[in-house]
Amino acid sequence: MKYRIEKDTMGEVQVPYDALWGAQTQRALENFKISGIKFAFPFGRSFIEALGIIKFAAAASNQKLKLLDSRKAKAIKIASKEILSGVHDSQFPLDVFQTGSGTSTNMNANEVIANLASKKERIKINANDHVNMSQSSNDVIPTAICISALLDTQRLLLPSLDSLIKVIDKKALSLRGQVKTGRTHLMDAMPIDFSQELSGWSSQLKAVEKSIISAAKEIAYLPQGGTAIGTGINTHKNFGKIFASEVSKLTKLNVKTSTNYFKSLSAQDSAAQLSSAVKNLSLVLTKISNDLRWMNSGPLTGLGEIELEALQPGSSIMPGKVNPVIPEAVAMACADVIGNDVTVSIASQSGNFQLNVMLPVIAYNLLKSISLMSNSMPLLANKAIKTFKVNKKNIKGSLSMNPILVTALNREIGYEKAAHIAKKAYQEQRSIIDVAHEETGLPIKKLKILLNPAKLTKGGL
Repeated sequence: MKYRIEKDTMGEVQVPYDALWGAQTQRALENFKISGIKFAFPFGRSFIEALGIIKFAAAASNQKLKLLDSRKAKAIKIASKEILSGVHDSQFPLDVFQTGSGTSTNMNANEVIANLASKKERIKINANDHVNMSQSSNDVIPTAICISALLDTQRLLLPSLDSLIKVIDKKALSLRGQVKTGRTHLMDAMPIDFSQELSGWSSQLKAVEKSIISAAKEIAYLPQGGTAIGTGINTHKNFGKIFASEVSKLTKLNVKTSTNYFKSLSAQDSAAQLSSAVKNLSLVLTKISNDLRWMNSGPLTGLGEIELEALQPGSSIMPGKVNPVIPEAVAMACADVIGNDVTVSIASQSGNFQLNVMLPVIAYNLLKSISLMSNSMPLLANKAIKTFKVNKKNIKGSLSMNPILVTALNREIGYEKAAHIAKKAYQEQRSIIDVAHEETGLPIKKLKILLNPAKLTKGGL
């Protein structure tokens, strides 16, 4: 491999000849060989995009404030647009597990942009003095967390969530009037309409959607402008506001400058809040996935209430076996998200004095969670919920033998008598209507009205 010599304040470093990065990136590349996980792949593309946005908006802001001449600002903006568009993702080789401030990745961006800008405009652009003007890694990386999380939430997470809700609501409408046995403690309970069961899923998702939107509003307050420790040293007092305006123009995101830079640099509360909201979404999706798995269980010895779409053979040894692969895959993604949130929670505690020192791992896990949930929901919607079929014969047979229907007779014959009838019907494997008629003398016609499963889903007296 051919090398060139780059210099920084610590001396000379050998850098691959065709690499766009410089000495500081190279030092970090050699220092942090931990996981091989990079921001650009598989879950951090938006983080690199956010860095491009930040450097573009900073150059534009510095130009407006007459801190950076127009030629250099133009060169930096052109190079930054190439970064945010993904042209140079291969030039971001650093491990996620690095210095806690993310200084290495900020300097990676500064060096690549400075190199590109210098070549394009044939002027000397300095990574620190020009590309990083009015900035510090301590406000750049927290701002990149905010912008990247917002981008992925707005473009991926919320549209996927909204689509899933619509699929569930449409499916519920199509299943209205199809009554099945309800279950509590996994044991038979009173009847429920399929549409009622699915409405519970939809309501859960709508509630968590509100919490995600609320958390996204909080993370839209950008730390940029606080520089090193929140005082705004080495930047113009209006830089933060102008920067936020430039970001809004470039991305169409509704962002504002932070109301307190000391909080925004030392704490990652808004990232933790969004991570928690995404974690809560994973809990809802786990519940839905497990409901689908239980309802699909069988086909002979399980519940067999529904039949999920057959997508692939389920066994390498048992011919004809088909498994609920989509709910299983989604449940595993949800488990990973729960772990990611634990990591974000622990990392968010590490705001010692004026800076949180676990920023890269917060960014990685938050973006990973958003990506996992964004990709899981369309699968659950389109390959499980939209396509499952109801086994009407099975649900009708279960309902007719369900001894818990006798609950509807409590007001007629009392709890103790009803319990006796339920136990007898179960022990003798007989219809609850036949046993109730035999034990109470109530006419079959009246019992059919009182114990009509569809009527019992309406509640009330």
